[in-house]
Amino acid sequence: MNWEQLLSLKKQGDTSKRLRIEQDDTRLGFEVDYDRIIFSSAFRSLQDKTQVIPLSKTDFVHTRLTHSLEVSVVGRSLGRLVGKKIIEKYPYLKEVHGYHMNDFGAIVAAASLAHDIGNPPFGHSGEKAIGEYFSSGKGLRYKDKLTAKQWQDLIDFEGNANGFSVLTGSRPGIEGGLRISYATLGAFMKYPKESLPKKPTNNIADKKYGFFQADKVFFQEVAEDMGLISNKEEGDIGFERHPLAYLVEAADDICYTIIDFEDGINLGLVSEDYALEYLIKLVKDNIGVDKYNLLETKEDRISYLRALAIGALINDAVEVFIENEEEILAGNFPFALTDKSKYKAQMNDIIKLSIDKIYQSREVIEKEIVGYQIIQTLLDKFITAFNNKYEGTASNYDKLILKMLPEKHHLEKGNLYERLLHICHYVSLLTDGNALELYEMINGRKKVNPF
Repeated sequence: MNWEQLLSLKKQGDTSKRLRIEQDDTRLGFEVDYDRIIFSSAFRSLQDKTQVIPLSKTDFVHTRLTHSLEVSVVGRSLGRLVGKKIIEKYPYLKEVHGYHMNDFGAIVAAASLAHDIGNPPFGHSGEKAIGEYFSSGKGLRYKDKLTAKQWQDLIDFEGNANGFSVLTGSRPGIEGGLRISYATLGAFMKYPKESLPKKPTNNIADKKYGFFQADKVFFQEVAEDMGLISNKEEGDIGFERHPLAYLVEAADDICYTIIDFEDGINLGLVSEDYALEYLIKLVKDNIGVDKYNLLETKEDRISYLRALAIGALINDAVEVFIENEEEILAGNFPFALTDKSKYKAQMNDIIKLSIDKIYQSREVIEKEIVGYQIIQTLLDKFITAFNNKYEGTASNYDKLILKMLPEKHHLEKGNLYERLLHICHYVSLLTDGNALELYEMINGRKKVNPF
């Protein structure tokens, strides 16, 4: 892989190459990507989607939106620091093609901003709830009518693949979705493969999958245009990662490790004594003892240590990337950057404590259980109504259910797989609160004024 090709400004539908040297620096294409994402309705919905605590009304707990904004800030720093080193190593990128170090930051920031845009309500349990509706719920009846790869898309529903659909999916008059540059899409694509074959490998890029069968033609076009390295046998689609995808992943890893932990402390799920012990292990070389001793509140002490920890992890991730840049470009780096971090043991200790004290807390488990019931009920009602309408057998109840679909989701879908995926996509874009409200209405629990 080569950086000029990887930093492609091309967008879906372009018939000619966009040259960086001809770009208006006041309205750079990579920065336009960020703007389009942040103004999208799918991004706005993240303000009411679970990060750690589902349906939490506690104002200092992170939502998917605040998490995504923070990941984008960390991603921008990672991109700029790496970009500075890359431009120094390959000066022709600036001298001949006009690229700047900030271009790397803009790409990683935009991809990081979008990294959770396809996640369903109720956190990762939302993905599992959709998958289990098909694998062991009422959706099992559709299995024999789909191809193996189509079926795998549904039973292993993946927020990353759904995010690619959000960013690129066309509808009448809106060709190419948000029309994001190929470089930003490449950085977004942490798992550039299809849902099958699902074989265990040591390559981090194979951990999950990154696109649905409905999107594979365009996905392949993006990957091949940027020169990503194919790594699958003939008949299957899979590629080595775009190098900047490693930075997006690192930004997310850094934020959820440290900031989810901070949420757990603020909620009282992790004691301050534990927290200080774990965080100080990360920042012992950088801590200003005099400044720290002046901080009087738990919130200020934790905030100070959190900032230092994130800074240390950013610098370490940049160092790992630059040391392995040539291997990454050759498609020979099957690890996450944090796997090679000198702080890996400390990060693992924090994650283990977070799992024990936060992710497995009673409040989280109770609300994830509720989320399962909500998502599976909504899927069944809307899928049944949508299919009955297509087959000409819709009841009056089905018609009423379909009136709850927003106008932009009233699309004709010619085959069963596309209809099923369409409803999964609709449910996935609901906020936690919207999903709960719809569920209560469908089950007759929502108070309705009859007058």
